[in-house]
Amino acid sequence: MLTGRRYLLAFTPEQEEFAELIGDACRVVWNTALEQRRTYRQRGVFIGYVEQARQMAEAKKDFPWLAEAPSHPLQQTLRDLEKACRTHGTFKVHRRSKRKSAPRFRFPDPKHLTVERISRRWGRVRLPKLGWVRFRWTRSLGGELRPC
Repeated sequence: MLTGRRYLLAFTPEQEEFAELIGDACRVVWNTALEQRRTYRQRGVFIGYVEQARQMAEAKKDFPWLAEAPSHPLQQTLRDLEKACRTHGTFKVHRRSKRKSAPRFRFPDPKHLTVERISRRWGRVRLPKLGWVRFRWTRSLGGELRPC
């Protein structure tokens, strides 16, 4: 059985601002990709993760705020959308609202994460483009880090 654990990160004000930028970028990617999928489905054509990831890479050249966000969370957002559309159908998946849902993102590749224990109660993790972020060590990590 696989289990996952979530930890609440203690961002500095600069990291918190940048994390919100990443969360907003993921929300925009989700909504844009969902709208694109719906448009394609209405025309009777299918668009998948690979094509949307290629188009997102091209869009980073035109939109610098999108290029500032790490690519792994943006790609993971497209993968999550792919899974949601495959499970529930393109037209039953909901858009993400800035007002109703908190910004969220995840780094899927454990090779890019370094976890250290600072003290009995605190640990820190190195996140790409965010740097070292502290978190409360409430329970042992257990096992090993693996992709989502």
